[in-house]
Amino acid sequence: MPLVRRFPRLASIPRVALTHPFTPVEHVASISPNLWIKRDDLCADPIGGNKVRALEFLLAGLHEGDRVVTVGSAGSTHALAVATHASRLGARVLVGRWKQEMNPSATRVAARTSRVASESPVFASPAFAYAWALTQHLRGARWIAAGGSTPLGVLGHVNAGLELVEQIDAGALPSPAAVVVPLGTGGTAAGLLQAFAIARRDITVLGVRVVPRVVARQAHVLRLANRTARLIERVAGESVQRVKRTALVVAHEQYGGAYGRETPAARAAIEAARLAGSVGLDATYSAKAFAFARGAAEREPTLFWLTFDSRTLDAR
Repeated sequence: MPLVRRFPRLASIPRVALTHPFTPVEHVASISPNLWIKRDDLCADPIGGNKVRALEFLLAGLHEGDRVVTVGSAGSTHALAVATHASRLGARVLVGRWKQEMNPSATRVAARTSRVASESPVFASPAFAYAWALTQHLRGARWIAAGGSTPLGVLGHVNAGLELVEQIDAGALPSPAAVVVPLGTGGTAAGLLQAFAIARRDITVLGVRVVPRVVARQAHVLRLANRTARLIERVAGESVQRVKRTALVVAHEQYGGAYGRETPAARAAIEAARLAGSVGLDATYSAKAFAFARGAAEREPTLFWLTFDSRTLDAR
């Protein structure tokens, strides 16, 4: 792992191998000569996407018959990732979900989660889902935070960011001025920010907000990155470069007014990606971020970080 090569003592942190190393980077010249895609949808099987990066640390040490509990919206890809990979490790997975505004991709993800998880009730609000999940945790289930966005989980995204740095150094792509990523609970953005700080790379992370402002805040992401840096320092026994506030820009214009709401710009982005023959996008997260990335690439070299695996839409 690039993270362990940088900080060898981090090898002592328990981890279960779920991902493939070095997901490819593709140049999407048919859309823009300044646009590349980091194919993190291909990071794992049977489904990948950014959430699996965190689960390598969060599911470490899981045993056959253990119980795992998490929360998310009805169509949460995090919930599906936990249900898929924890169940493959032999665990019984409990997911407390809440209602959201649905779109076709979210509906397919929700249906798949219902099939894979042992229990996945949908409550009227996040408060009820969290209360139910807390009860399961108190009964012995391992708690996985929403989005996997804890310092331990963020280590997976730091590793992913350092992986990208190595690909840049190897000539797979020029160094982008910006990396565009959907911004929800903030784990991916925090990890990439910390990775670029560690590698001392002047790369801006553009977080495209896909959830309400109370969740996707710059201060929250920077605090999460700082907590992750302290975790690395405690284990590695060496100082870690901190993230600058200016390294993160939160873009609000693609949100659309509600989590999961499909927008005209998102639909156009889905069609553009399809015509380019590159990737499948979802209307909740990746399409909104890709719509923003297309505009950013008109100004400067831009990398779009694909967090969604379109295989989750396969009814099989």
